[in-house]
Formats: sequence, structure tokens, C-alpha cells
Amino acid sequence: MSAAAGDWLPAADVTAAGRPVLSAGEVERHLVAQADLEPEESPRLAPLRGCLLVLTSHRLIFLHEPSRSARALPLAAVVHPYPPHRKHSHNPLRSIFSSSSSSSSPSSSHHPRVRLQISLPPSRSEVVAVVVTGKGDADVFYGRLLEAVRARAWELVPVAAPAGGSSVAQVAPAEEDLSIKMPVVGVSGILRMEQEAWESAGQNLQDAFQDLNALMSKAKEMMELAEKMRQKLLMNSSAQSNSNDDEMGSKQDMQDWLLSVGIVSPVTKETAGALYHQQLSRQLADYIRIPLEKAGGMMALVDVYCLYNRARGTELISPEDLLQACSLWEKFDVPVMLRKFDSGVKVIQTKTHSDDEVFARISSLAQKEDALQKGISPSDAAFTLGIAPALAKEHLLNAENIGILCRDVSPDGLRFYINIFNEIDPQNIYLSKTHGLYHTWTSVTTASQ
Repeated sequence: MSAAAGDWLPAADVTAAGRPVLSAGEVERHLVAQADLEPEESPRLAPLRGCLLVLTSHRLIFLHEPSRSARALPLAAVVHPYPPHRKHSHNPLRSIFSSSSSSSSPSSSHHPRVRLQISLPPSRSEVVAVVVTGKGDADVFYGRLLEAVRARAWELVPVAAPAGGSSVAQVAPAEEDLSIKMPVVGVSGILRMEQEAWESAGQNLQDAFQDLNALMSKAKEMMELAEKMRQKLLMNSSAQSNSNDDEMGSKQDMQDWLLSVGIVSPVTKETAGALYHQQLSRQLADYIRIPLEKAGGMMALVDVYCLYNRARGTELISPEDLLQACSLWEKFDVPVMLRKFDSGVKVIQTKTHSDDEVFARISSLAQKEDALQKGISPSDAAFTLGIAPALAKEHLLNAENIGILCRDVSPDGLRFYINIFNEIDPQNIYLSKTHGLYHTWTSVTTASQ
């Protein structure tokens, strides 16, 4: 997609992982792996080629993944969508020959097309066509598009609850109190009593579902508000980096709280289809960036699984889906990666995470006076590095592999000591040096005896 292509459409923001940034209240409805947008009447409008088409409740987003650029067509501008068709569907024989002869043509006339009559500012009507060039069902896309256009979610305004929190369903039972209760006599009375019990149960069930729907709508509003506040805080934190420590601490606490609320529009198999794992991988890369920064740049895969599923709410994913999504990061330009230690432990870390910096901190910890005598445990390293003990143990084992530490397994447990064998002269192992790490170790151990 060239720089001038689609400049008649507003630009859309894209995340670092290559996913479109959704506005407040906007959710994904359908994905098409590869699609074009072609004007059918005006040659002045430049077409869009080879884009990932994202249908949301508010927009049609054409995302060009290689250039990380996107253009959006608001659904409010769609006057009428037409069912999918092919240009040569009226003549099958002509369609066969035209598709074979013009397979390299950029018009892609043999692909299904969904024509849209749109209204562009200031008051111009155009006809464009969404051409499904990749693997995708144009009929399914048209159905989802028709539902989104008819729903008009961009016009929805939250309805305020009545004063006092009462609902219409709570007023209905008052009429039943005014009715005359007939005595239970004979078979007809028993049948009438059973009928009243069923009606009462149905009313209670209806009231329960009304309360549940109200709770779900409020939860969605809170998630949208939390996402909006989190984005605003992130913008303010980058623009006002010179604020005092108390203010920055309060902002960090607020971001942590908002992060635990959840993802407004999680990727699902229903909306993404064949692109499920690809889009799941990109959304996970966007989401896990902030938790990784809090955790020192590395988190265990099991912790990421719990944290991400908590953010998705009821749209849970399986461990296999998570592992497959993480394995796709090698193909994408994202700032995170999946790493496997020699022991088999899998972690997620940022690409800027430096093992040399971790080793330097471990070496400094192991050279303290108390550590020279008793060594350090994985718990000690975890407290210093600010990570989980299991990950701290992996770092200690790696430090042992490169010769920084020595391991000691005793009844007191697993402990690591700084390696001083490199400073011992193999020609005179009993020579006591008056400088260096070996001298420090001998001084500390002698003083402790």
C-alpha cells in the first residue's frame, strides 16, 4: 500500500504488534485475511491492495501489515451494502477464460465483490467494492457487515437507570397482589396452582436475566472506561516525565489497577476465523508488554497464561492456543519473545532484556560479606531481582554455566557461591593473595571463625 493509496480515507492507529487500535466501545466483528478496496465510479480515488480487513462495530479497517499502516472507512458513511457478486457471474464460460487470462491483473475481477454505496464529505456519494482476494467467505463477511450497519453501535448512548435503582420488572408483581386468590379445590385447583407456580418461576427467571444483562452492560462500560483511562495515563506519563515521585507512583498504581480490569475486545475464533492464532499472537504481544516491564522484563509462561485469561474474562483460551500464539512471534516484528531454558522452563521476555545485566546483579549479590560465608539461595536472588524464585533459580544456573557461581547442595538446601577458583594459582594453590576476590573471601571466612 503506497503512501498515497487510500488517502481519501482517514488513517487508523496501529499498535506495536500490528493490530488496529480500537476506540471506546468498539469491538471486532469479523476478519478477512486479504481484501482490496476498489472505487467503481471515480478514478480519482486510489484503491487499497492486499490488506487485512477488520470489521468492527464502528469501522471497516484496511490494515497493510508490511508497512504497519491502516485506513478506516466509518460504517456511518455506508449508505447501503449490496450482496456479493462476481463481475462475470452472468457468463460462466467468459469467467473461466477471463480468470485465466487476467490472473495477474490487479482488478481481481474473478473474486467476489461486496459493493458499498458510501457518503463522503462534504456531500459526495461514491460506490466502492470490497474484493475478497484471499481465503474468506464473502457471504459471511456481508452478513456480519449488514448486522453491524443495522446495529449502528456508534449511535448508542447508555440508558440511565431509574432513580432509586428500581426496574420495571420490580413493579410488575404489584398487580398480582391485587388479584383475587381462588381456593385450591379439586383437580382444576391443583392445575391452577401449578400454573401459578410456573408463571412465578418464569417471572423470577426473567427478572434474573434482566439483572444479569444490566450487570453485563455495566461491566462493559467499566471496561471501556478503564481502557480509555489507561490509554490517557500512558500518554500523560510519556508527556510529563518530569513530575514528582509521588505523582508517578499514583499513576503507576492506577495503571496496575486498570490493567487488571481486562481486554475490551478479545480476539475470538468466531471473529478471527482462520486468522485466530495470528491475531491472538499480536494482541498478546500488545497486552503483555506492561506486565513484563513491571516484572523486570521476564515472566513464566504459566503466569502469563493466568494473567491473560483473567484479562479476557469469559473468552478463555487453552494452553495450546497460548503456546502456538507465542511461537508465532518469531515471524512478527514484536518487542517480546518466547524463551526456553536448559531445564525446560519456558518464559516470555522482552527483546531488550539483558542477561549480562542480570549476571552483574547476581555477582554483586554473591560478593556481599554475608553471601561469601553462607552463599545465596534462589529466594535471595528472587528478592534482589524482583522476580519469581523459579526464574531466579534459572538465572543462577545460567550464571553457574558461564563460571560466575559455584553450586553447593547440602542438607540446608541449594545455595550458590561466587566462583574464586579462577583466582587460584594452579602452580601454588596454597598461596594467599593480598588483593582481589580471593583475599576478600579469606578475610571474611577467617574473621567469622
